[in-house]
Amino acid sequence: MSKKQLTLSIIVPVYNEEKTLLPLLKKVQNVKLLGLKKQIIVINDGSTDKTAEVMKKIKIPGIQIYQHDKNRGKGAAIRTAIPHTTGDFVIIQDADLEYDPADYVIILKPLLDGRADVVYGSRFKGVGRAFLFWHYVGNKLLTFITNILYDTILTDMETCYKAFKGDLIRSIPLRSNRFDFEPEVTAKVLKRGVKLFEVPINYDGRNFEEGKKITWRDGVVALVCLIRYRFMD
Repeated sequence: MSKKQLTLSIIVPVYNEEKTLLPLLKKVQNVKLLGLKKQIIVINDGSTDKTAEVMKKIKIPGIQIYQHDKNRGKGAAIRTAIPHTTGDFVIIQDADLEYDPADYVIILKPLLDGRADVVYGSRFKGVGRAFLFWHYVGNKLLTFITNILYDTILTDMETCYKAFKGDLIRSIPLRSNRFDFEPEVTAKVLKRGVKLFEVPINYDGRNFEEGKKITWRDGVVALVCLIRYRFMD
């Protein structure tokens, strides 16, 4: 009897990424995945640029595309996608080319080896473009507070590259609509006591002129979210 081929579901939330979406999807399509099949799910989160037109040019067999009629936020886009995932594993992939799909192999290995239930790709363990100073401080502060509240030793709670066992992420009730998805899902997996690994990844961060969207206000929301989910839900 042949062994069942495992599948990786790749969730790509998109908001105003007309220049980077197709190059990113080409990288996702071409990356080799240790024998895994790919399920690619793209959610256009109410983009106001030419993203919708660009999406009509996507020629990837079997790709699933969903549209929000207005911008609801990254968390809402991910929540739209999760029920459509069928993969043994699920990973989040931003559409802005800051994160390199070539790192999937590194991220997936602890999951495939059965050593982890969740894997985070840490920007602070790998090689990458220098951070904006205040983004670095904000990331470190939020990660430090996460470690205090949830008794862990993460280095990068806010990373986009989060990979999960599929059944696990599909079982977690998520409520966040915007960038507070990151602290919410972190809080909820840590409270379940799952095995969470970190691995080093490459990172080519953008500045605001290049399209960076997260601001200090998102940091404040993330802080509130970390505290709320420590004691609720």
